[in-house]
Amino acid sequence: MGETTVTTLEGRQAPTASPIAGEEDDRNGRNLLRRLRTPRRPRLWFEILLIAVSYWTYSLIRNAVPEQKAQALRNADWIWRVEQDLGIAVERGVNHAVDSVTWLIVGMNYYYATLHFVVTLGVLVWLFRCHPGRYAATRLVLFATTAVALVGYYLYPLAPPRLMNGTTFIDTVLVHHTWGSMASGDLKNMSNQYAAMPSMHIGWSLWCGLTIFALASVPWAKVLGLLYPATTLVVIVATANHFWLDAVGGLLCLAFGLTVTRLWYGALPHGLPRDVNTLPLKV
Repeated sequence: MGETTVTTLEGRQAPTASPIAGEEDDRNGRNLLRRLRTPRRPRLWFEILLIAVSYWTYSLIRNAVPEQKAQALRNADWIWRVEQDLGIAVERGVNHAVDSVTWLIVGMNYYYATLHFVVTLGVLVWLFRCHPGRYAATRLVLFATTAVALVGYYLYPLAPPRLMNGTTFIDTVLVHHTWGSMASGDLKNMSNQYAAMPSMHIGWSLWCGLTIFALASVPWAKVLGLLYPATTLVVIVATANHFWLDAVGGLLCLAFGLTVTRLWYGALPHGLPRDVNTLPLKV
């Protein structure tokens, strides 16, 4: 069963694939693709392992991108000149104004160093517990956003404002001796200093903020969701870690992540069902 024969010019019979078998292969392929696209209840052990390995890989690749210092500084000078020509070069004014208020800039230094990770992980945990049907799709947005950012780091090395030559930007971590920033201070040698474009502080904070806004059930949470990326934008500029145009790069990366997810699942995460009809939570 499953094969037919045909007679060749030499008179021998050769097997040919049965049309029914071909249809079964196509159907099996479609069923496999449908299963892969169907939201399932996430497994705790797998998610912990996946996130840990993914972040380790991201950090490894990001830091393995050659630190093209000369090109990164030239790119920074070019962006700064363009912003000045357009009248939108506000970064230095914000940097100096906020630095004059010690408690505020110290708070922003710690914000920059910690909330980037804490809030992102918090949103993932919230999705895992409360929106299992949307978890995988929302996680795919984050992963695709982060993956395409690596391309930006390789193709467009960029020095942050605090490392530019001939400017008066203030490196607020060095001046105020705060800890925790991988981009400055004692930990700077552990991170690629010239991977400022795009800003994943903005990419991740927008992912968090839009996810909270779309899925939270109470108005105050939605408002906080929108305030988070807006505050992050002020922080990355005030601490001289990014030009505000780096934030535009982060936004474009997020748009890519949303597009990938829309194509794979046929809907954006908030359009998928909140729950999944599977077995109870597996750990």
